[in-house]
Amino acid sequence: MVTKNIKSVYFVGAGGIGMSALVRYFIHRGLVVAGYDKTPSELTRCLEKEGALIHYEENVDEIPHSCKNPEQCLVIYTPAIPAEHKELQYFRDHGFEIQKRAQVLGTLTRQMKGLCVAGTHGKTTTSSMCAHIMHQSRLDCNAFLGGITKNYGTNYIVSNSDYVVIEADEFDRSFHWLSPWMTVITSTDPDHLDIYGTKEAYLESFRHYTELIQPGGALIIHRGLEMHEHLQEGVRRYDYALNEGDFHAENIKIENGEIVFDFISPIESVRNVQLGQPVPINIENGVAAMAMAQLAGCTAEELRYGIRTYSGVDRRFDFKIKTPQLVFLSDYAHHPKEIYQSARSIRQLYKNRHITAIFQPHLYSRTRDFYQDFAEALSQLDEVILTEIYPAREQPIEGVTSQLIYDCLASGVEKQMISKDGVLSLLKSRSFDVLIVLGAGDLDNQVPQMTKILKGKM
Repeated sequence: MVTKNIKSVYFVGAGGIGMSALVRYFIHRGLVVAGYDKTPSELTRCLEKEGALIHYEENVDEIPHSCKNPEQCLVIYTPAIPAEHKELQYFRDHGFEIQKRAQVLGTLTRQMKGLCVAGTHGKTTTSSMCAHIMHQSRLDCNAFLGGITKNYGTNYIVSNSDYVVIEADEFDRSFHWLSPWMTVITSTDPDHLDIYGTKEAYLESFRHYTELIQPGGALIIHRGLEMHEHLQEGVRRYDYALNEGDFHAENIKIENGEIVFDFISPIESVRNVQLGQPVPINIENGVAAMAMAQLAGCTAEELRYGIRTYSGVDRRFDFKIKTPQLVFLSDYAHHPKEIYQSARSIRQLYKNRHITAIFQPHLYSRTRDFYQDFAEALSQLDEVILTEIYPAREQPIEGVTSQLIYDCLASGVEKQMISKDGVLSLLKSRSFDVLIVLGAGDLDNQVPQMTKILKGKM
């Protein structure tokens, strides 16, 4: 993959969900693995138990001696790390081989058959579904995922298979490093406009991504997207959707907390597919995952078994309490279209119940660009509680606060603004019927305490 003499790997930003899968890969390879992250988390604690040496202070002196030889250490960083980061600057100044996470994944897609999933939203669920189907089949696979799968308790699957499932991230145009054998594109709703600037540039980025699909491979694209693909000769093209396209679902039955449907395919249709994580949006995600796994060679029975035994991903429509009296779940949705789909799904499941969302907006720029869309999506629910914006990599933007969303919520929606620190007190002081926590920020860190509070009141 990299220089032959590499004996250690250092990660600048080791605790990110995507980076941590590579941390596990190199631990599995038997190399010394170390790194920096801004704050400790459950994920970094797991990585340390698995053998990674991680510290949380931006300090060159904290870099282990085994990672200070530029001839023997590969440095991998995430684009979320600022260019002036002291440790990253040290490695640049001393001639280390430095690669983005996506560059390393790109090398893997040239060494193995890459089954990639791209899109503004839906890619973590779809890629983890495909990975589970493949892993339990006779084909098996490796996988680098953007979430912790409930089936395996990790975002990394290792095997001796020639297949590797990869979540293809469009942030910072990272997916342009990949060479997919096959790819699903779930959606192209504009996002990351702080990087791309315009919707047209965002769509062009996806068009270029389709040029990277290897001849003999395939594109499986959601029907009706605005983008225009540009495929190399010899690349097959299929489309999919919920109830139309080359791959789609028919005879959908949603009842008694279960979802069953027929998977319609130009290769071989599969009847009576039971969705292991019975959430309406996962019908479409399941169709895409089954399509790619089927094109890779999975049988009808392997598809049926894989979807039935799929348990979901942490923070993706993740039920914490599910009783007749109270439903509580967490969802990573942080783009307006994701929130729209999440709200629509929960409304389908709980038609006549009072649904409350606690939403922590993610990024000032995303809030500025889409506050009206956020409000429209959230207005499907009965009550919306907004916290302050989670800044992630950004500095505040003047005039951009959660108030922008609050002011645009539909008139019939109950609404409230609170600080993130006040959420636990709020849960102690009142009752809920159906409660969902939305967002990609750090409010999810409080979900275990929230669950404990809510269970204590039952």
